[in-house]
Amino acid sequence: MADIRDLAGRVRTTRTLSRLSLLSLTAGILALGLTGQPADAARGGPEAQQTSVRGKQLYAIEFRSRYALSYGHTFIMYGRLNAKGQLVDRVVAGLHPAGDSPQPWMLGHIVPVKSETGPSDGDLEDKYVSARYRVTVEEPEFRRIVAYIKTKQANSGTWHAIFNNCSGWVADVGRYMGLSAPNSLLMPEDFINGMKRMNEGNDRRTAQSLAAAQ
Repeated sequence: MADIRDLAGRVRTTRTLSRLSLLSLTAGILALGLTGQPADAARGGPEAQQTSVRGKQLYAIEFRSRYALSYGHTFIMYGRLNAKGQLVDRVVAGLHPAGDSPQPWMLGHIVPVKSETGPSDGDLEDKYVSARYRVTVEEPEFRRIVAYIKTKQANSGTWHAIFNNCSGWVADVGRYMGLSAPNSLLMPEDFINGMKRMNEGNDRRTAQSLAAAQ
């Protein structure tokens, strides 16, 4: 547990500086007139305990944020729910700079850089999760959502910290599902918690019907 406490502590101490740096960088880039590419549950809660309805298998789309030595990362984890409400056959999707080097991430605050859309380092480790918002769906809707995610993965192109970032990518998936999403320039933890608050009691049936018709 020492490693995650140490990581969380470092995140808290640098969080304000990261927020100010990102806002300053935004203002600087806009002032220079640079342009970028256009943006193409809590565990244990009631939704986590619901794994079947009328004998039907249920699935979950889980919007997550995690800690990092920078300001963190936003991504999606999806899969089938078992009898304990746990995600099994888990798949991670999200937008981030390609490779493990920090250089593309740093450069991506100025110009678009090549991206990847699978798991990044730390996404599969629950101890690094800083916030999560789970949506439970039945198989037909799950298949539509997964198809949309895979289409986005095949066409994502580049990553940019302001104009085409991980939170904006996740927000697109949420909107396809009929959800509302906050500003993509929020810190990842604030973005996911804001998304959860915005969609409490949200009726997604209209959006589901539209998605089914596509």
